[in-house]
Amino acid sequence: MQDRMPPIAESELTDEQRSAGAELASGPRGAVFGPFVPLLRSPELMRRVQKTGEYLRYSSALPPRLSEFVILIVARWWGQGFEWHVHSKIAAEVGVALDTINAISEGRRPAAMTAEEEIVYDFCTELHVNHVVSDASYANMLALFGERGVIDLTALCGYYGLLAMVMNVAKTPVPEGGNALRALV
Repeated sequence: MQDRMPPIAESELTDEQRSAGAELASGPRGAVFGPFVPLLRSPELMRRVQKTGEYLRYSSALPPRLSEFVILIVARWWGQGFEWHVHSKIAAEVGVALDTINAISEGRRPAAMTAEEEIVYDFCTELHVNHVVSDASYANMLALFGERGVIDLTALCGYYGLLAMVMNVAKTPVPEGGNALRALV
């Protein structure tokens, strides 16, 4: 698969791209990589998108274990290999069970989720499949994390869906030797 939007050579960056890239690299990500490589083609959009992502990834109402769990669900939904490569490792490091990660990778509902994971899984799955969530899933999520949590979870799905679409259009490759997500047929 040919990367449609590979990194731009430093000498070819516009001043606006250079500035946006430096801003991103000075934050918690430390570099322009993954979805931010193609997003750099629209530097102002990249600035705004990465600020949203910075909040969702590092400061949302959900603990890191559940945020990473959500990112895996979204990566699987969109068949996004780069996102899976990065976040499956992080998910394992922050406590998502390997059996759960493997089940999501295979497109199966994990058998042994925590109660919180079940609530989040049901919410995300309903949102992706039905484009809406049931009253029961909404109430469960509301009881768990309040309205802020409902909004942050919904935004996590949307944000990582956006990144997946960007990388799927750009054909962003999984790093060589990386943990690629297998396509479901």
